[in-house]
Amino acid sequence: MADSDERGTTERVLTLLGLLQQRRVWTGPELAERLRVTARTIRRDIERLRALGYPVYAGQGVGGGYRLGPGQDLPPLLLDDEEAIATAVSLLVGAGGASTGDAALRALTKIDRVLPTRLRQEVRTLAGSVESFGSGRPPVDAEALMTLARTCRDEVEAGFHYPAAGGAQRRRVEPYRLVASDRRWYLLAYDLDRDDWRTFRVDRMTAVTARTWRFRPRPAPAAATYVQEGVASRAYTHSARFLVHAPAETVRDQVPAAAAVVRPRGSGHCELISGADDLDRVLAHVLLLGHEFEVLDPPELAARCHTLAQRLVRAGAAPAPQPGPER
Repeated sequence: MADSDERGTTERVLTLLGLLQQRRVWTGPELAERLRVTARTIRRDIERLRALGYPVYAGQGVGGGYRLGPGQDLPPLLLDDEEAIATAVSLLVGAGGASTGDAALRALTKIDRVLPTRLRQEVRTLAGSVESFGSGRPPVDAEALMTLARTCRDEVEAGFHYPAAGGAQRRRVEPYRLVASDRRWYLLAYDLDRDDWRTFRVDRMTAVTARTWRFRPRPAPAAATYVQEGVASRAYTHSARFLVHAPAETVRDQVPAAAAVVRPRGSGHCELISGADDLDRVLAHVLLLGHEFEVLDPPELAARCHTLAQRLVRAGAAPAPQPGPER
């Protein structure tokens, strides 16, 4: 009997909390009527909520009543089915955004842990009916993104098909972190077949699945830094390093994070690391930044600077074309 009474009290207090989150102010008689208890019981339940850390304020007189105020910490929210579906769908769509995608995915993984099974299919269906434009990001399958987030959270292996020279290959990985750039989603994972860390673009994955094998996390590199360096330099045939005579903050504002890594190098200088299949393109981009710079690596790029400089001098010294005769 005691267990039943305790369960009834818990359910009633949770219901009371849900009501306080739905409306700004409730009077004591209104709450008592909704919960079918006495005003004295309402006062006791309000004290129980306060003991749990919920700041519930009581106002006197006309317009007074109970209201839930903001606290120092974010307390748990109670969502009904419709609210939970709407929140999950909004977060799935937001995960594709450039500025809030990472935060949206983190929030979604927390909701996913407690989302009832009966609501999952409805969330997937609604999320699949929403599209957007103008984000600048390739479309990413929401279910694949959510599956990868779960595998990172639960420390289980993931499998997916990924493009390779001979066609798509099945990859087995220990997923570590999902990293969002201004343009794409990436997965940092330990590739079990290649026995090394790898970066994968999520929009290139197909047939993403969570495997049943759990793993113990390995010592891992800093995810965001590793992915940025891989995207900006390691993925290309050539890599180049420059000493730029400008503050790192200034250069970072000029260069997309996916195009180069910028590191401070003393007062008023920075090191820029970038990659390309054609080093002339990297050189041209650094030149157009408008700052003095020096080539640090590779040595042949410094020689290329002299060759291109001479070509520019000759171009500037060439006589201007004369207008032809009027007809």
